[in-house]
Amino acid sequence: MKPADVAQTLRWGHAGLDAVVEIHPDRPVALRELSAGPAGSPARVSQPLVEVLIPGEGRARASQRLSETAVGCRLRYAGSDQSSDGDWRELRVRLRDETSGLGAEVTMRSLEGVAAVQTQVKVTNLSDRPVLLLAVTSFAAGFLGRPVSELDVLRASSEWLGESRWSRGPLSEHVADLGVAGHGQHGKGVFALTSTGTWSSGEHVPMGGLTDRRTGQTWLWQIEHNGPWRWETGERMDGVYVALSGPTDLDHQWSELLAPGASFTSVPVSIAVSNDGVEGAAAALTAHRRALRRPHPDRAALPVVFNDYMNTLMGDPTTDKLLPLIDAAAAAGAEVFCVDAGWYDDGGDWWDSVGEWQPSQTRFPNGLEEVLAHIAGRGLTAGLWLEPEVIGVRSPMADKLPAEAFLQRGGERLAEHGRYHLDLRHPAAVAHLDQVVDRLVEELGVGYFKLDYNINPGAGTDRDATSVGAGLLAHNRAHLAWLEGVLDRHPHLVLENCGSGAMRMDYALLTRMQLQSTSDQQDFLRYPPIAVAAPLSVLPEQAANWAYPQPEMTDEEIAFTLVTGILGRLYLSGNLHRMTPQQFALVKEGVRLHQSLRPDLIRATPCWPLGLPGWNDPWLALGLRAGDSTHLGIWRRPGAMDTTVLSLPHLSGRDLSVEVVYPEAANGWTHTWNPRTAELTVTAARPAPTARILRLRPL
Repeated sequence: MKPADVAQTLRWGHAGLDAVVEIHPDRPVALRELSAGPAGSPARVSQPLVEVLIPGEGRARASQRLSETAVGCRLRYAGSDQSSDGDWRELRVRLRDETSGLGAEVTMRSLEGVAAVQTQVKVTNLSDRPVLLLAVTSFAAGFLGRPVSELDVLRASSEWLGESRWSRGPLSEHVADLGVAGHGQHGKGVFALTSTGTWSSGEHVPMGGLTDRRTGQTWLWQIEHNGPWRWETGERMDGVYVALSGPTDLDHQWSELLAPGASFTSVPVSIAVSNDGVEGAAAALTAHRRALRRPHPDRAALPVVFNDYMNTLMGDPTTDKLLPLIDAAAAAGAEVFCVDAGWYDDGGDWWDSVGEWQPSQTRFPNGLEEVLAHIAGRGLTAGLWLEPEVIGVRSPMADKLPAEAFLQRGGERLAEHGRYHLDLRHPAAVAHLDQVVDRLVEELGVGYFKLDYNINPGAGTDRDATSVGAGLLAHNRAHLAWLEGVLDRHPHLVLENCGSGAMRMDYALLTRMQLQSTSDQQDFLRYPPIAVAAPLSVLPEQAANWAYPQPEMTDEEIAFTLVTGILGRLYLSGNLHRMTPQQFALVKEGVRLHQSLRPDLIRATPCWPLGLPGWNDPWLALGLRAGDSTHLGIWRRPGAMDTTVLSLPHLSGRDLSVEVVYPEAANGWTHTWNPRTAELTVTAARPAPTARILRLRPL
């Protein structure tokens, strides 16, 4: 590249982030650099900063990817602004395509000292005719000029009972290194992940990453949308590119017709960067997520929640069953008691009749008020399970609400698994949900809702929308606005995000809601890989990992399931009231330890001393780094050898105090620390399953 070809270099950032935008008079604007510090040598990248797909022109080169769209290749620099709002730094870059008459404004926001940035793109129709949008990227850039052969890709498969299954492998397994530069044109192949419908993490967590195996330079991204999304990577002549977007026409039946003067804003995405590998990027994204979250008292309090569902009442609560559980939960140290599904059911077959959310009279002969008063009398906050966005096909509300208050296709309400789905663009749907929440909070004293979500209505709604995907996107955004309104009216109300476990785990919802159920997995031996991987997908203090000790378990099994919950947001269940005093003491000890860790939990960053967990790994380990302490959870599952070796490079060269903190009376485990190799060798003579929590501190 000759210097004369470059009209301008725009540098932006702060002490933790460096971004360089390259502006050409006759080529698209490109993000040349996005790093945790100034790059040693400038990368050569040509990926346009914004990609916009419209039907009249499509792509500049034949492919099915969001790189080299015709509009994206023509967008030219039209100005920029930099500003600050407290510790937030903002850059706005304006672009213009004279041929289509479209303008684009890229907004980049970053918190001082944090190596991460949030980006969005607003597209405006500056012409005098309507323009149909088929796709708009929220972020598009070349990955620092690196070739396919040098990079690993990170991705996370996810499904019911098997959430957050992260993996890392060579990008070349998905994108062939074809030597496209020798052919004089960019590649056409692509590696893309997408979601469908409203389960944003139903198949993949809405995240991904690239890391350079040689230098450790890493990008880790998240798409902050509670609906459809797409991310892709592929080969260009000058290296690998990344493009992140919300819904598209190709994947999600989305299109948006822009009238003259109208604008469309893409979904927000965030990218964390690091020169220190995946764990460095995870630390940056962790800090960035904390900065994005809505203020709430729960952020510091982190109360322990007991929920009666998992392996306990399983959706069949009654007064007689609940009262002893409430007493036991309070005695164990829980601070919230949530009555899960079934509290509204009189007939025993409630799945397709939900929607009014009136307490059952048969389950609670003296009223649900008796149970909630008992919860409050034990010093606990009362919680209820709620699935607000659905109305059962047999529910009285199905006929009380207008047809327009539901998602529709071809004039007919969408039904999935015996439920209709509310369309929160409609005021009647919002008014119904507001009335339900306000009644339960103000009349019954509920302070906690587990908001579940168990159906996926598909591509969207064609009522009052350019496309079904556009209708769904507008509903998704109305859902977020509804949540904001609930918390504005009830600022101390705690909202748990649950979607058939964690099938709607995204930072559109998690910037607003306080904690995230990480799974519905009922097998305590299968849960650890989910809990170990969770802090890459969600903040440690939001990751509600179930611990469900049972009286039929051995002490080692009780400790095993408690360890799964302690290093996240402890989410307790189990028939505690039937335990022996020794068993109950082991549960109380785990709750006390978790509560003592809360000040560290809200500032911790994760590390993985055995690498990202595999689903069938016999040994699993998660570290949470907070100040001088590293809190380390280690699980040995059946089939594991007696010994494993953990790598802790952040403690290299330091002598350590290694303390087993749970269970306190633990025996049968030994450990040896080698400061030169930064390896902790752990031996568990106890037969599997067995687990421990260690605290590591430099001497």
